[in-house]
Amino acid sequence: MRLIDGMMHRLALRKWRQTARTAPTMPLSGLRRSRARARSLSLALHDVISVADHRLALPMIGSGSFTTPHGTDWSWRPELWRMPLETPGLASVPSRSRLGREVTLFHDCTRSELSLRQLRNTREADLAPFGLRMDVFAFDGSFLSLVLDLPQQAVDGLKRRHLIRMNTIVELEKPLEIFARLNIRHGPNSEQIVRELPLNTEAVMVEFDLAYTNLNEKRVERAWIDLIFENPQMSQVVLRDLTFSRRPRADL
Repeated sequence: MRLIDGMMHRLALRKWRQTARTAPTMPLSGLRRSRARARSLSLALHDVISVADHRLALPMIGSGSFTTPHGTDWSWRPELWRMPLETPGLASVPSRSRLGREVTLFHDCTRSELSLRQLRNTREADLAPFGLRMDVFAFDGSFLSLVLDLPQQAVDGLKRRHLIRMNTIVELEKPLEIFARLNIRHGPNSEQIVRELPLNTEAVMVEFDLAYTNLNEKRVERAWIDLIFENPQMSQVVLRDLTFSRRPRADL
């Protein structure tokens, strides 16, 4: 099929090049017909080029590429920011609702007026194909958090000398405090490190230094991130990207 399409394209291109060469001496009746056909073809070609330029300018679906620090031994962009979800949105979201396989919403509202939706990123600056929008209207609870399960590769070979970096791009409708808490389960115990996101810029980075924990390196089982939103009522938060990387700290 591709061979036939290629042959038809070459024949059509040869025909229109020939028409262009003969246009200066072509009879006016024939020139009018050629002009009408060329205009019709030009409109169709313009539509194809316009749609193609728009789609090809979007971040590529499935992309896991992003800049990581020197020495990184693990990096990851979660599924929600990388691939289209089967269920792209939830409304009046109950606590413990999952969006995709990795993100869970927790809250203690008596009546949920929360919604979550996966968005297609279209900005030139975006590297992630998708983003996440959370809308919060009335909020009568005491906490709201998004929990993201880190993959097994994040904890394989994890040591106290590791730094774990989280990068995100955040858009806020109004000023808001957001905290990131790294949780690591090792045996019967858990380690927690909390960082407040510096929201004075759109591109946000925080690091978790495991040297300040009592991590039992031989018993690490799993890890997850809590994104905690303070006083979120009547607000909209868009996370355009969310990525993680891990690297050992330099020897002193």
